[in-house]
Amino acid sequence: MNGLSWLRQGDAVTQIAAVVLLLMSVASWVLIFWKAWLMRRAHVDVPRSTAAVWQAPTLAAACEQLQQWDRENLVRPMVDAALAQAHHSSDTLAGQGNRAQQLTRVLRNALHQSISRLKFGQVTLATVGSTAPFVGLLGTVWGIYHALTGMASAGQLTIERVAGPVGEALIMTAAGLAVAIPAVLAYNVYGRILGSVEADLEGFAHDLRELLADGSTTSAQSSGPMGE
Repeated sequence: MNGLSWLRQGDAVTQIAAVVLLLMSVASWVLIFWKAWLMRRAHVDVPRSTAAVWQAPTLAAACEQLQQWDRENLVRPMVDAALAQAHHSSDTLAGQGNRAQQLTRVLRNALHQSISRLKFGQVTLATVGSTAPFVGLLGTVWGIYHALTGMASAGQLTIERVAGPVGEALIMTAAGLAVAIPAVLAYNVYGRILGSVEADLEGFAHDLRELLADGSTTSAQSSGPMGE
């Protein structure tokens, strides 16, 4: 209650710092829980999905199997892109070049789409982890200054009168650390998982390009509509 009382008595700078820390905490915990769910599914689904693709007789059949395994839609964009490129003809620059160049372009774009989904929120976690301690420190310094100024104008200063307000102001530093530490830990843990999944996706895109680049395979020449 003393800390809350000090916060209510603080000026606009102290209260704004407290609100910013609260918003950072809410945003980071929402991302932590959401990315925990996303990373767990991606870590399990990507190996299963790539295995399902290689066991399918055609790309069209692989798309059907991916509906079951690729719950986060990370592998299917690359299969769809390869299948679409096999039936694509155009007089534009996008349609120029040999088959290998066209496959490289479409698979790279699809790969970036999947990786961007996995990386969503990482920048926010890193920002919270690096800035929250400084926001808390700002609140502490400003709170101590505000408390000392008020006591100085009231007259005599004693240790007893200084210790209470200064100790309460230090709550902001503790709050900044409490916000930053979970964000930093989550960023590091998810970064390791993301690196593993990203390597699997890049390897799959490379292998798929090598399979289809020379045009000798007939796996892409499916009579069924794409994505069925």
